[in-house]
Formats: sequence, C-alpha cells, structure tokens
Amino acid sequence: MSHKVKRQKSSMASPFERWVNKISNIRLTASSITIIVISYAIFLFGGGLFTIIVPIFPPYINNNFLFIYPELASQFISDTLISVTLYVMGFVGLLALYQSTKYAYKPRQAYMTAIAGVALLLLAYIGLEIILAIKIS
Repeated sequence: MSHKVKRQKSSMASPFERWVNKISNIRLTASSITIIVISYAIFLFGGGLFTIIVPIFPPYINNNFLFIYPELASQFISDTLISVTLYVMGFVGLLALYQSTKYAYKPRQAYMTAIAGVALLLLAYIGLEIILAIKIS
C-alpha cells in the first residue's frame, strides 16, 4: 500500500470508536444527573436488582393469578413493577407539593397542585402499606 492510503486508513475511526468518542464527550446537566440518580434509587427501592438476579414469574394457583408473592423473603416480577410504580407516584406527589410552593401569587393553582401532590403521596403510601400487609399475612 502506498503511504497516502495507509495514512488515510489509520486516521479513519471505526463506527465503535466514533460511538465511544461521542458518548465520552457528552456533557450532562445537573437536572439530567438528578433524574438518573433518582431513577436508579427508585429502581433499587422497588427491588429491581433482586428481580434481575432471581426472576420469579407469577404462577397460576387454583385458576388464580398471583401478582404478589405471599412471603417477605422473595418477590415476583409483578411485585417489582407494582412497587416501582407506587414509588414513582409518591415521588411525583412530592414534586407536585414542591411545585405548589412556587405558586404563592396564584393561590388557586397552588391549592390544586398541593391537593394533587398530597393525593398521589397518600395513594402511594396506602398502596405500599396494603402490599406489605398482604405479604405479612
């Protein structure tokens, strides 16, 4: 090969190298880092890591489909999905409560946002308590 072709070939990056360069040059904002960290925390609180390591699929027992594992020692995949959904509802409720404090100049909007936040937070709490009571009994 000629010297010019060798130089062009060595300067050309493979698609993988271009992909790695593109990823390594990404600059994340503070809000995107916060969203990633909160998503990871909710995933862990919901039992996502346990479900990845020990996946148990819900069975049919006496023509009934079990969504919630009847013991505290383990969980179904559906347990994880339910708990993650409830944690997200609680977090959105907290965000709504926080947003309601920003509308001091619009009392009606602040009140409605606060009511929605409290409702979501209470629904998440009550749902998690019901699931825990089902698992304990």
